[in-house]
Amino acid sequence: MGRRDFFEEEKRKKMIMTFAGAVVLSVVAFVTVFVMYSKKLNDEAQANLLALTEQNENIVSNEELEEASYSSDKTIPNNETENNSVQVELETQNVADDTVKLPENKEPVSPVVKEEKTEQTPQTEQNEDNTPKGTEEKVEFQAPVAGEIIKDYAMETLVYSETLDEWCTHSGIDIKAEKASVVASAEKGTVESIKNDPRYGLTIIISHGNGFKTMYSNLLTTEFVKEGEQVEKGQTIATVGETASFEVADECHLHFEMYKEGVTVNPTIYLK
Repeated sequence: MGRRDFFEEEKRKKMIMTFAGAVVLSVVAFVTVFVMYSKKLNDEAQANLLALTEQNENIVSNEELEEASYSSDKTIPNNETENNSVQVELETQNVADDTVKLPENKEPVSPVVKEEKTEQTPQTEQNEDNTPKGTEEKVEFQAPVAGEIIKDYAMETLVYSETLDEWCTHSGIDIKAEKASVVASAEKGTVESIKNDPRYGLTIIISHGNGFKTMYSNLLTTEFVKEGEQVEKGQTIATVGETASFEVADECHLHFEMYKEGVTVNPTIYLK
């Protein structure tokens, strides 16, 4: 390295050290100023807080003084209170003296209030056919055909169907009878419908009183009656057949159902 290069290097180092020193001094000065300024702000904040506290205490004291003064001004002397009580008693006594007195041995007569009586026509409850309730004729049913019950009413339990090969409900009773046996009306009534049901075959439905209906199914013939005809209890209405597709595997029988207000019921409860 030459002499010239050596001086150039020394000069560069001095410049760097000078710049670094200036930076350090600037940082120190900035920190010092920041600390002093922060302390000054803190002192001013504490002074303002102290002044505000003293001002609030003065305001509270003034309000208490004004309230105490107002209360003392509104206090009524005891003498004035007693005078007012005496005056009220005298006024009450004068009112009592001015009340009109009734003659001796006379009692006040209270006004007579006449009560207007409204006659209400009693309403009579009626049945579905518009006949008054309580006037229904007693309904007693007889067995539509003589024979043994081979399948019971079962709406809450299941019975086995040989035709369907499954367990299912049964909404009526099956009464065993020979084919072409006479079927009679269980009670007097009106033939409501005659139809060929897809499940129970030829079927007759008769409407009776008190909301009862009877249904006769698995019939052979239905020519003995017609729809709308009035029938008597025990009158021949059909003959037993084997037209019920849902019960074709069972012995020959009459499928008999009974309804009360549109709901199936157990016929054995009502048959006599």
